Amino acid sequence: MKNIYKYFIIFTLVACTKTIDPPILEQPIENPPEIIFYEPVESNQANTEFKPAFVGQTRISGIKTTSVYSTTLITESLISPWGIDVLPDGAFVITERYGSLRIINVKGEISPSIYGFPSVNSSEQGGLLDVLVSEDFNESRMLYFTLAEKTPNGSLTAVGKGRLADDLSMIENFEIIYRAYPYFSGNNHYGSRIVFDNEGNLFVSTGDRQSLETRPNAQNIENGHGKILHITTDGKPVDTNPYYLQANAHQEIFSIGHRNVQGLAVHPITGELWANEMGPQGGDELNRIELGKNYGWPIISYGEEYNGTPVGDGLTVLDGLEQPVYYWDPVIAPSGMIFYNSDVIPEWENNLFIGGLKGQHIIRLLIEDNKVIGEERLLESEGQRFRDLTVGLDGALYAITDSGRLYRVGK
Repeated sequence: MKNIYKYFIIFTLVACTKTIDPPILEQPIENPPEIIFYEPVESNQANTEFKPAFVGQTRISGIKTTSVYSTTLITESLISPWGIDVLPDGAFVITERYGSLRIINVKGEISPSIYGFPSVNSSEQGGLLDVLVSEDFNESRMLYFTLAEKTPNGSLTAVGKGRLADDLSMIENFEIIYRAYPYFSGNNHYGSRIVFDNEGNLFVSTGDRQSLETRPNAQNIENGHGKILHITTDGKPVDTNPYYLQANAHQEIFSIGHRNVQGLAVHPITGELWANEMGPQGGDELNRIELGKNYGWPIISYGEEYNGTPVGDGLTVLDGLEQPVYYWDPVIAPSGMIFYNSDVIPEWENNLFIGGLKGQHIIRLLIEDNKVIGEERLLESEGQRFRDLTVGLDGALYAITDSGRLYRVGK
């Protein structure tokens, strides 16, 4: 569903104390659908005093779903789930950080723990992390994973693949196909989302490892920290990558300058890659990712250090560095995200949904012309840290939480 609006839109304000300026769009058409905008969903004081670079970059108008939907708690028996994806038969594969996989079938039945993985660093933010079902699963039964690989040299974000046994008892022949060098002894900022592009290759995110020692690596093209990577299903660099033929470069790099990307999603219409990343204190970002671009960390940021001091020189804008499409201050700690690619709830079609950890809600963003024009919060009353999302074959939204829950949100 493509939502296009005129320059003028009638706004109905609910419990509002001030007038909201309507979003300005470039291509007005006749007979647009009416939409109701509300006060921005964020009313708390920002952590910083930074000003956005353009109107609508933060605290956009609120929206509300008008379609009738229900929320169902399917289970609360998972153990620290991190990633979720859908099998061709409609069942869900779900990773658990301590090194196991679970399958929940369409009846809501949960499998025993499934093993077959190498040792993972499950301390703090590490563990067995994302999971992605291969596009030829019915033939290959292949699953792709990201993990915090544990070694005597430290840990790093790794990508692996393995075959789901016919009897669902284990992952067979698991192999690591990519490592985001260098190793580091810390336990945080692994990034670690993984999605397919439109050619069957993989986009993978990493983090800066949350250390002043490793933070500059996000700007260095000779390593895998603080990057979005583009690799084949065998772990090789895609030959269109910007540094593919450059000596000493990490040839898997697609974009640089990232802090900790825990959300990746490919737009179902445009095929463009979108990413969210956690800022420090303030400055969580949503970015549209383009080949070879630099997204600024740690040179520019809309956040500050946790002690309240500036990040670097305290800049938010600098020539040659990309601006976020949208940012949050205070933070929501965004995690897994997905574009809603179903028409079961038509007003959600092609909207972006993001799991909020610190925010403890699911974010719905209405995006037009690569700009966020509306934001909604779902499931706020559940008080959960929403870790990852997917869309089921039934057109419902499914969400896992750090506390071990799986929710179904839909008709």
